[in-house]
Amino acid sequence: MSLSRARCRRRLGFSFIEVMVVILILGLLSGVVGVYLFNAAAEARVDVTKTQLKGIETALDLYRLHNGRYPSTDQSLKALLTKPEVGIIPRNWNGPYLRGNNLPKDGWDNEFRYTSSDGREYEIISMGADGIDGGAELDTDISSKDL
Repeated sequence: MSLSRARCRRRLGFSFIEVMVVILILGLLSGVVGVYLFNAAAEARVDVTKTQLKGIETALDLYRLHNGRYPSTDQSLKALLTKPEVGIIPRNWNGPYLRGNNLPKDGWDNEFRYTSSDGREYEIISMGADGIDGGAELDTDISSKDL
């Protein structure tokens, strides 16, 4: 009888190999899920940036409707928050054209770059994840002209 009790006790637990296989499978699954979640977060930052760009474009269009032109590069996007005091001073400024006291930032918490040479056209650029000009994949610049 004591021999059968020993066999029962031995069969109740998991062997070392079984535990290691389970740990290996859990590790592989967590790696796959981690990569998926990282990619989803990166795509969300791109979506946030595009949404911010569209909001700024709407504010710029309203600014142009009131003032006949877009803010100059020197006036920058700050012209959407406070009346410009440099360049061609708008007579019909009726802002602020954006909510809050600060300009929106891109999905990576970087400031947008704004250029307008003639007041008729403009470009707003996010430098992407790396925050510098150029790049590939997540570091690719996102321009208002590409939306």
